[in-house]
Formats: sequence, C-alpha cells, structure tokens
Amino acid sequence: QVQLVESGGGLVQAGGSLRLSCAASGRTFSRYTMGWFRQAPGKEREFVGAISSNAYSTGYADSVKGRFTVSRDNAKNTVYLQMNSLKPEDTDVYYCAAPSSLWRGVLRDSNDYDYWGQGTQVTVSS
Repeated sequence: QVQLVESGGGLVQAGGSLRLSCAASGRTFSRYTMGWFRQAPGKEREFVGAISSNAYSTGYADSVKGRFTVSRDNAKNTVYLQMNSLKPEDTDVYYCAAPSSLWRGVLRDSNDYDYWGQGTQVTVSS
C-alpha cells in the first residue's frame, strides 16, 4: 500500500516562501515519477510541477515557472516543493501524487497518477 503524507503548508504573506514535503512509503520510491497538484474548492485539480524518478527531468505549470522548484531525496523517500515569491492566487490545497506504473520523464495529467496524499493547505495573504 503506497502512502503519501504532505507537510509544510501554512499561512504566509505575499512574496514569502514555503517548502512542502511529501514522504512516501510502501514501495521503491526512487523508481517513480512524482508530481504536485493544487486544488481550490469547486475547481479542478491543477498541475503544479513534477519530477522524474532520477530527478534529471522536471516540469512546471506556466503559472509557477521560475518561482517553484520540485526536488527529491530518494534516500529519504521524500519529494519537495519549494515555493518562492508566493502570490495570493497560489492559495490552495496542495497534493503530492504518484503513478502506479513506471514512466520516463514527468507526468502532467492528474489522470496518470494513482496515489494521492491528503493535501496540505497553503494560504497566501496580500
């Protein structure tokens, strides 16, 4: 059973930074692409960023490119989302996700992911 547990969310002022963590368990973490998504109430889940299993490839939504960075530590079974220059429109619940299959590169479609964390709230005040 794959488990994903996010942490690191909170309240921050616009222009500030947060780092989210996602601890994975239940299988060989280092073999799988990992992704971050976000969702506001009543809206569809939105791709934020993703990282390949070996960390050679990353991908980002245009709305966060240059401000957010996805990284991973395979020795710690953890993926991170560093968020800088935060804006009020970044306010959302953030989820990490993992696919059940092995993939090369990154995955941007939420339908390609099978396992999801419980989410962590990020609130950016203006």
